[in-house]
Amino acid sequence: MPVRALRVLSTSQNGIGAFILQCKRLDFHYCDWAGSSKGMNAFLKLHLSAFAAQHPQIEIHVSPRPSHHPVVRGTYINGREKAICVKNLEKEQVLQKVELLRDASGEKVRRVKGGKVVTSVNESVRGIWSPMHGAKSPI
Repeated sequence: MPVRALRVLSTSQNGIGAFILQCKRLDFHYCDWAGSSKGMNAFLKLHLSAFAAQHPQIEIHVSPRPSHHPVVRGTYINGREKAICVKNLEKEQVLQKVELLRDASGEKVRRVKGGKVVTSVNESVRGIWSPMHGAKSPI
């Protein structure tokens, strides 16, 4: 009797085996003459080329937007977009916001207060507790 291998394919999970960055595009919108874009203009001149060289998998679009505050917009592989206004920020602070968008997953920010903190595919073995279950005690 010949021995056969099981034909089971493993499901891919991000971070196991290969990591796929969730951010696929960053859009930089700035104004040439407005004072609120001073930090963004300095970032574009000094840090953007190094950032783009470190992250070749991210598309980078730079476009002027006269008479508007500077905005950095991230587009993710799940189709969502996140935008951060970077008006009156220094170039290092703009870099922090860009890294925040790069590292984000694109999912909506959800509040984790009370409720069901741990989510699982498998429910509890014991089931859900109810005061109607169990031994009745006299009052």
